[in-house]
Amino acid sequence: MQFSESLKRNCDFQNVYRNGKSYANKYLVMYVMENNSERNRLGISVSKKVGNSIIRHRITRLIRESYRLQENIFNSGLDIVVIARNSASAITYQETESALLHLAKLHHIINMKKLEAVDGVDPHI
Repeated sequence: MQFSESLKRNCDFQNVYRNGKSYANKYLVMYVMENNSERNRLGISVSKKVGNSIIRHRITRLIRESYRLQENIFNSGLDIVVIARNSASAITYQETESALLHLAKLHHIINMKKLEAVDGVDPHI
């Protein structure tokens, strides 16, 4: 991840849970909080209730890769925590990317001009 770091410490996760804003969809929950730096920090959480270890690691890799490929359209200076829900156990890459971008749009953390330049999408739709 070129513009981001990983969120690793438990106290950092707890801080985002307490002070951040959250939105959810069918597969993911996203918490976002400003971190007063120039870089984003991404934390991914997949509970033991979601499948076995192979499924949990796969979901983690899918979320990280979806973020990595779309990282240039995200605003900077954010702590982002993504939590996988139980329904994410059979998720595909396309569904992961779609769910992640949907939540990012709800949080208004996507630079729409960069998104328009990348996808050729009209931001007013």
